[in-house]
Amino acid sequence: MLKILLICIIPLLTLGYLINNQLIAKESDYTPEPSDHFSNGRFHNSQHYSAHSFRKVVEIWWRFFTEKKRDAQPSQELPISAVTPETLAQLSDDKIHIIKLGHSSLLLKVKTEYWLIDPVFSERASPFRFFGPKRFHPTPITLEQLPTISRVLISHNHYDHLDKKTIQFLAKSTHEFFVPLGVEADLESWGIARKNIVPFDWWQQAETAKGSVTFTPTQHFSGRGLGDSNSTLWGSWVIEVGKQRIFFSSDSGYFEGFKQIGERYGPFDITFIETGAYDKDWPSIHMTPEQSVQAHIDVQGKLMVPIHNSTFDLAFHAWYEPLERVISAAESQAVELIAPRFGEVIEIGNIKTPSRWW
Repeated sequence: MLKILLICIIPLLTLGYLINNQLIAKESDYTPEPSDHFSNGRFHNSQHYSAHSFRKVVEIWWRFFTEKKRDAQPSQELPISAVTPETLAQLSDDKIHIIKLGHSSLLLKVKTEYWLIDPVFSERASPFRFFGPKRFHPTPITLEQLPTISRVLISHNHYDHLDKKTIQFLAKSTHEFFVPLGVEADLESWGIARKNIVPFDWWQQAETAKGSVTFTPTQHFSGRGLGDSNSTLWGSWVIEVGKQRIFFSSDSGYFEGFKQIGERYGPFDITFIETGAYDKDWPSIHMTPEQSVQAHIDVQGKLMVPIHNSTFDLAFHAWYEPLERVISAAESQAVELIAPRFGEVIEIGNIKTPSRWW
């Protein structure tokens, strides 16, 4: 009976909150720059898949409220390697260093510059302070401890990838925000100067002082409220610094686009591939761990690092299952893979085999 009451009451409370906090999309004069995959006010994937019916959406919500989960969260405190200003000061200026901060958030030292990808420092990946997926662990470094960030790269506008509080904090000193088409409107509404925002369409490239950055396709979707589905673009990032190449997949179902990315920009020294939040009810927008390994192979990656796991409970699988399955899949495909703990420094060209921490 309690579950039935919650199912009835929570959507009503949520609707009221959405209205009061302007999370229901309103008509806007904003129109993204022209794109061949934008029509009728919405962006579209290059590979069509059928969207869920209203009945299917209700069934999925019913699962979230009624299905019993196994080991959805860690029973013990996760081991985190603390990152301090002193830690960062010891990193060399002639190489690329990467640190997983949690979920899909990465801190990069690109020679002498610091970059962030999909930084989420908030307690919840949610528009609510009191409801929604809560972190399993703290970030290895606080926002206040971060060095000056030269560049922030955003893959899409979901709450576990685009965090308003984090972006507003970074706006105080960050020089550039690289975002998908349409997301610039969100950042501007949060007080970010337009001159500091660079919108990207798929396959669009920008040169920086340290190298080039290219926004590449994924098979996913976007939206932060009711009525704004697919009004902004989504995608992945290719980073080239000298002869070194990095691929950041962000969220995606498995699709032919990975092979196209590999043909255009591979091979990659290291790939950060989505491995988590998959389920039988949404196979087109999130990959299974086995598909994640295949995506790494498709883009011609050398070393794979699984991301999008071990920070938020976003699906029905055990929190550690993505890591167990992806390691098994990598071994069967003879793929080199590491799963460092959050806060560990990854140095391209000097990879140390991490311990099994989960």
